[in-house]
Amino acid sequence: MSNWLIYTIGFIAQILFSSRLIIQWISSEREKKVITPTLFWTLSLIASFLLFIYGYLRNDFAIMLGQALTYFIYIRNLQLQNQWQRFHWFTRFLLYSVPTLIVVYYFNNNVIDKDLLFKNEAIPNWLLWLGIVSQIVFTLRFVYQWLYSEHKKTSTLPLGFWLLSLVGSTLILAYAVFRKDPVLFIGHLLGSIIYIRNLILLHKDDYQTD
Repeated sequence: MSNWLIYTIGFIAQILFSSRLIIQWISSEREKKVITPTLFWTLSLIASFLLFIYGYLRNDFAIMLGQALTYFIYIRNLQLQNQWQRFHWFTRFLLYSVPTLIVVYYFNNNVIDKDLLFKNEAIPNWLLWLGIVSQIVFTLRFVYQWLYSEHKKTSTLPLGFWLLSLVGSTLILAYAVFRKDPVLFIGHLLGSIIYIRNLILLHKDDYQTD
C-alpha cells in the first residue's frame, strides 16, 4: 500500500481524535467545568479503529497496543451513558467483532507478521520500548477513567485522566520525533494544549467549590 494512503488513514484517525478533544474542550468552556459529551466516546471508537489499522500498516506495535487496550473502554463508556444500545445491533456486532478478528488474523495467521511488528529494523529496541511505555502510560488514563467511572456509576473525566494524558502525550511526542511520524506529532501536540486547558478548568472548579 502506498505511503500517502497509509498516512491518509492515520491523519483521518488523528483528525477524529483531535475533533473529540475540541468538542469536549468547547463544551467544557461553555459549562465552565469539565464535561464528557457522548460524541467524545463515539469519535474515540471510530478513530481508535482507524489508528489500529494505521499502526499495522506502519508495522508499529506501539500504536497497535495503545488502541487495542482502549477500544473496549470506549464502548463501556458509551454503555455507561446509555448510548451504546442506540446503535443498530449489526453495527454493535461489527464494532465488537472486526477488531477481534483483525488481531486473531494478523497475530496467528502468519509468523512473519509478528516478526515485522517486533523486529522492525526501522525501530531500534530502545525506541520500540519508548513507544510501548508511552502508549501504556497514555492508555492507563482510560483504565483509570474507566475504574473511576464504574465507581461513580457515570462516565466522567477526572483529574487523574488529564494528568496521565499530559504525561503520556509528552512521551509520545518524543517518540514521534525520533520516528519522524507527522501523524503522531501533530495529533499529540494539539492534544497536549487541550489537556493543559482541562487541568486549568478543573483547578478553577475546585477553587470555586472550596
